[in-house]
Amino acid sequence: MKIRWNKQKIIRVALLMLVDIVMSFLAGFLALLIRLDFSLDSLISSGYLNIFLHWAPVFAAALICVFFPLKLYNSLWEFASVDELLHILIAVFILNGILFVTVALDWIPLPLSFPALNALILSLLTTVTRFSYRMLRSFLPKESGENASQRRTMLIGAGNAGMFVLREFQTSVNSHNHVVCVIDDDDSKRGQYIRNVKIVGNRNDIVRIADEYHIEEIVFAIPAAPAKDRKEILKICQETGCRLKILPGIFQLANGEVSIQKIRDVDVLDLLGRDSVSVDLSQIAEYLQGKTVLVTGGGGSIGSELCRQIAAHEPQKLIIFDIYENNAYEIQQELRRTYPQLELITLIGSVRDTERVESIFDIYRPEIVFHAAAHKHVPLMEDSPNEAIKNNVFGTYHVAKAADKYGVNTFVLISTDKAVNPTNIMGASKRICEMIVQMMANASKTKFVAVRFGNVLGSNGSVIPLFKKQIEEGGPVTVTHPDIIRYFMTIPEAVSLVLQAGAYANRGEIFVLDMGEPVHIDDLARNLIRLSGFEPDVDIEIKYTGLRPGEKLYEEMLMDEEGLRSTANHLIHIGQPLQMDEEKLRRQLVLLEDACNHNSDGIKDLVSEIVATYHCPATIH
Repeated sequence: MKIRWNKQKIIRVALLMLVDIVMSFLAGFLALLIRLDFSLDSLISSGYLNIFLHWAPVFAAALICVFFPLKLYNSLWEFASVDELLHILIAVFILNGILFVTVALDWIPLPLSFPALNALILSLLTTVTRFSYRMLRSFLPKESGENASQRRTMLIGAGNAGMFVLREFQTSVNSHNHVVCVIDDDDSKRGQYIRNVKIVGNRNDIVRIADEYHIEEIVFAIPAAPAKDRKEILKICQETGCRLKILPGIFQLANGEVSIQKIRDVDVLDLLGRDSVSVDLSQIAEYLQGKTVLVTGGGGSIGSELCRQIAAHEPQKLIIFDIYENNAYEIQQELRRTYPQLELITLIGSVRDTERVESIFDIYRPEIVFHAAAHKHVPLMEDSPNEAIKNNVFGTYHVAKAADKYGVNTFVLISTDKAVNPTNIMGASKRICEMIVQMMANASKTKFVAVRFGNVLGSNGSVIPLFKKQIEEGGPVTVTHPDIIRYFMTIPEAVSLVLQAGAYANRGEIFVLDMGEPVHIDDLARNLIRLSGFEPDVDIEIKYTGLRPGEKLYEEMLMDEEGLRSTANHLIHIGQPLQMDEEKLRRQLVLLEDACNHNSDGIKDLVSEIVATYHCPATIH
């Protein structure tokens, strides 16, 4: 890596070299003085002093030449460590090894013991100069641009990351944290100290110790902790009422330094207890690289993330198709900045428009299609059921027929767990979309598949943005039912698994993503309130509003009659295709299209005839 030299660095290195030169003179002088029993007269009369002074510039030059390649002028004094000490010892050994040879051969007429004494003293002096700044920083009080008092802090984690974070808190001028105790689950460490701070207990002691030590802030510094442990410890920390911060799971140790800027507030994602999703990137790249890929609904929450991840796998061409110009514009500009070499085409239009869809397939001939365009808001679709059918069902049908006609290799429908035993028109419409995919798969060379997953965190209209907005406004935070549960996954996780499922695509499969453990929405709301610094039902009210029309207490990922088989990725499963009368489905779709185009009041009855598992009571308990 090329080293950048600026004026400040040049001055610092020059000063350090000057100090080393002075130390080499001092080390040589003291070595001779010790050799002659501290007799200055003997040093002068023996002629050793003149010989040393004659060769001293050579010694100094040799020292600089050895110190440079060992990077002793690139290290930061305030972070001097064991590695730097080792480099000093190696450099001094090399220098005095050469010196010993020259003295032994009588090329330089100095005592034979001189190289050994010189090595010992020079090692001591150069080490002192390197570590003195670090020691001074530890003892001198920190100066800060702010007058805020330091927060009494509990640090969780006595490993390497915790030690580095503690050092930064103790030495950085940007820190306002005073670490007064450390927590670690390794009971053998209890009672020991790291940087003069005592390890006082394990996770079970957090609440008691937070009260005992008057803790104001807790910092979780175990980046390698399993998601389950992280979730459990952070939930315990929430009971203290202290402000919570976390060192992210992926961080870089650069020059032995952890920057306190890397520490962030604990997010609700940290409390879900999910391990990171892993996918086979090589398999994904193999079927996307060099291909023309179309993403319908490419400006939406899922669609835009699909575009980001697809762009990273070097497609020949990426086509974004969306009805909302603002969303399409935002992802277009982002991708142009991030992937300037990508051939990116952004088109505005609706999947309802058969001619528009046909023209796109005719002109661009996509090889892979990810169909993410859909209406997804359950309560809104209950009030506008015909629009749900027009956009979801027939938008999918139009794109699927165009994919078949123009020889698309793979068509991937983004579906939802709400399609399983649906109790709302949105879920029922997506179930019909799955049936269309299976019907098309049986009569086409195109590989038609659907990918079904639950709620994605942070998507437009999801509960977390809503809860955050309600908290900002002072409450109340509205939860439909105290027992309602949902499956959650982050948008990048869901999309990476969608791409992986696309690699597994054959014909008519419904891929089901493992969404992990279900989450109580009530717990989610309370956690968000606490993370925002408030107490649920004290500072911010939680109000139960009752289940909305079409909403159920829990979502399902499979219907009773669907089997389940695994794939190479343990987070992706395949539901067996169901048997259905395809000719009957085609006839029903004709009737359904006519009804929704005329905005029929009986649209839900027609849907229930197609989707036998669709039930739409006012509320589901």
